This record gives sequence, structure tokens and C-alpha cells, in this order.
Amino acid sequence: MRLFLLFAAALWVLIPAFAANALATFSRRKGPRMDLGRTWPWDGRAILGRSKTWLGFLLGGALGGCVGLLQAWLILLAPPDLQVVPRFGPTLLASVAPVLTLTFGAMVGDAVGSFLKRRQGLSSSAPAPLLDQWPLLLVPIALLAVLFPGLFYSAFWPALAPGLLTLGWVLVVTLFLHTAFNWLGYLMRLKDVPW
Repeated sequence: MRLFLLFAAALWVLIPAFAANALATFSRRKGPRMDLGRTWPWDGRAILGRSKTWLGFLLGGALGGCVGLLQAWLILLAPPDLQVVPRFGPTLLASVAPVLTLTFGAMVGDAVGSFLKRRQGLSSSAPAPLLDQWPLLLVPIALLAVLFPGLFYSAFWPALAPGLLTLGWVLVVTLFLHTAFNWLGYLMRLKDVPW
């Protein structure tokens, strides 16, 4: 039961990051590209590619932030004995910074994954297991560890062995969640490909 609660706490904290990545697709690749159409000088390929736009970055971060603030509000409403997942902050206002760290961290992580895919010569629509999923998760987790260590430790690292197990479990579950959300986006015609 304790391990289940650790996993649930980690997923709870990451919901804004997952939501940001999924909701960025509502931009439908509209707006200026994040790389402004420039190429990387050492390989001549796009820096990020056509699928990464500023509108998607901002929309994903903001809408994911709304999801996170809704979570923060819900957990603050719960009686203390039912608060089995970490709070983003002691108040709704104090929750804004960690939530936006998660959402915009996920968007930065997604851009990092895109950058690495381009360096390997893969197109925006090409599947790249692990590069498509893990950077969007590892960047916000790393930012939490640095900027909000209390939240990081309560969600991901309550003790060494459970912490390693929790992080490993989250990385594996992310592969499945990312795949499911991509298929959903594809079926809703928000994405050109289901990966």
C-alpha cells in the first residue's frame, strides 16, 4: 500500500506536465516556430523543427498550469487526513510557481527532445522512443529538485530505495501514457501521426 501511495504521489505531481504536453497540440502548429526556421550550424538541419511553435509552448504551459492549479485547489479543499498526495504549496497562490515550473519545464523538455531528434536526422513526425517521452519528464523533475526541493522529495524521493523505484516506475509509465495521449490526439485529428 505504501508503494502504491508513493507512485500515486509522483503521478499526481506530474499531471500538469503531462497535461501541458498534451494540450500543446491544440495550437495545431500555428504561430511562429520556436527555432524561427533556423538551422543548426554544425549539421544544417532545423534546430527544433516545424512542430515546435511558440503558440504551442505557451498554450501547453498555460493550459497545463490551469490543470495544476485545479489540482492544487482540490487538494487544499480535502480534509488533512485525506491529503495522501503532496500539495503544490500551502496556498493556491503559493502553488502557482511550482505548477508553472512543471508545465513550462515539460515544454522545455519536449523542445530538448526535439532538438536531439533533429541532431540524429529524424524528422518531427518520426518516432523516437525515449526521446519523445523522457526529456519532457526529466526536465521538470530536475527543475523541481533544484527550485522546490520539498515538493520534489515528498513526491519522488522520500527515501533512497523507494525514490529510485518511484523514478523508475514513473519513467516506464510515461512511455505508456505518452503513447496513449498521442493516439488520442491523432484520433482527434490534433496530430498528424500517432506518436
